[in-house]
Amino acid sequence: MWTTLFITTTLCFSVSQAGDFCENVLDECRKHDSWIGCYEDRIMTCKPRGRIMTGIKQLKVDSRQEVDVSPTFEHRVHIPSSALQRSRGNVPEVEVQVVASVINSSYFKLSRPERSRIQQIQVFRDSVVCVRAGNRAVENLSQPITLTFKHNKEVESGTCVFWQETSAEDGTGYWSGQGCETNYTAHEFICSCKRQRFFAVLVNPGISVTKAHADKLNYITYIGSGLSAPFALISLFIYIYLHRRHPEKSISLHMQLTVAMFCLHLTFLLSSLLAQLLKEKEDSSSCLVLGLVLHWSLLATLTWSALEGFHLYLLLIRVFNIYVRRYLLKLSLIGWGFPTVVAAVCGISRVYGKYTLNYSDSNLTQHMCWISDKSEQKLLIVSHITTVAFPFFVVVFNACMLGLVVFKIWDLRRGDRNFGSSSDWKKINKEKRKRLWKDCVTVLGLSCVLGLPWGLASTTYVSLGGIYIFTVLNSLQGLFIFLWSVALAWSNSRTANNSSIRDSSSQKMMTTSFNSKN
Repeated sequence: MWTTLFITTTLCFSVSQAGDFCENVLDECRKHDSWIGCYEDRIMTCKPRGRIMTGIKQLKVDSRQEVDVSPTFEHRVHIPSSALQRSRGNVPEVEVQVVASVINSSYFKLSRPERSRIQQIQVFRDSVVCVRAGNRAVENLSQPITLTFKHNKEVESGTCVFWQETSAEDGTGYWSGQGCETNYTAHEFICSCKRQRFFAVLVNPGISVTKAHADKLNYITYIGSGLSAPFALISLFIYIYLHRRHPEKSISLHMQLTVAMFCLHLTFLLSSLLAQLLKEKEDSSSCLVLGLVLHWSLLATLTWSALEGFHLYLLLIRVFNIYVRRYLLKLSLIGWGFPTVVAAVCGISRVYGKYTLNYSDSNLTQHMCWISDKSEQKLLIVSHITTVAFPFFVVVFNACMLGLVVFKIWDLRRGDRNFGSSSDWKKINKEKRKRLWKDCVTVLGLSCVLGLPWGLASTTYVSLGGIYIFTVLNSLQGLFIFLWSVALAWSNSRTANNSSIRDSSSQKMMTTSFNSKN
């Protein structure tokens, strides 16, 4: 009787205390939606079931000395003494508890904005390393924590990241590389991060470009920009000629956009050439100036593309009562003023300089004068907002404007009854094909004027083919602008020579879109 009672009491006690063992902490915390905070707290106070724990390592160390922890043979964590002392908080005790554990990445749920990129994100070996020390988690360390992941050449490249929780209620978040630096050897990824928490290595988060593909892309870019610069200059002369014959605000906008695009392609060629002439670790004031001008030209091109979309909005939506006093002057202040202010602020902050591109299959690098990769993190964030967020805004806005143009063309076609009573069906079909061809040319030309090829930058994260498409179309933008200027000049000459053009709807759209004097 007493034996049975003792066995029953022992079993009940062991079951009630099962959650105190380190091996059971993850399973117990996973029962809650927000398991991350539970795991971080209980992993510091849990007890090992035996002397050896798989994937979990606990140490009691002197905070005045650095420490190395290896939760597995493939993972190693080095914590400097400065991080240990900060993690003590206000506790007078010198010794601190250090825990390093390895968790499967499937437990981390991406937030909704990141789920669409799930195919592009792969955690190396599905392993996430949790690092905790002392009484509190610390950030912005003066000396970073170093984590080592052995890879044995099974992957080409990787990026060190940490888990940024966005919702404590459901435990969702995303992988962020801010504050982490990645170095790799022939057998290891070495991550240097200025915080404690959950760390991992994302392998192939984007499309890697080998040296062979990079050389081909360089040839395409140089040839495209080499064609775009002179053709943009020719387009400028065409617009000047058209403006003298018919001084219209739309043509003035085209002239401004063409000047910005000419500066962009010319400066890109010069910056690439100068960076190649500089030595490996050499940086000059000339490279800083060219990087500034290149950034300014890119911003000016995007800004004038947005102003083209705004002008198109006024012509198509607010057809009446759109007189604005000193309209072109105000647009010029925005088109040239915004890029100048941003470039001046970045230039004073010394953001520009030599930018290094690394190949995925070799130790060779390529340089160009652009936003320097040695700039401070805060300055890089500010400058990258203007090169990522601003183009995204311009592309979305102008895509909406192009959608309005397509709707207007369709509306004009539906209301055009000129050929409805004709009995010559072959002639009708021929005219319809001719109209469709003109409409397609109009839409494609507007796409280039509105800068929509920049939106193809999103395809560079999907496939190598997307990189090629983006490179070809954007390097030839000057040529496309030239073709559009020729089409516009031809349209104007036809309007002047023949006032009774058969295709009334196409002429109406062309006139409404680009030749309005409002």
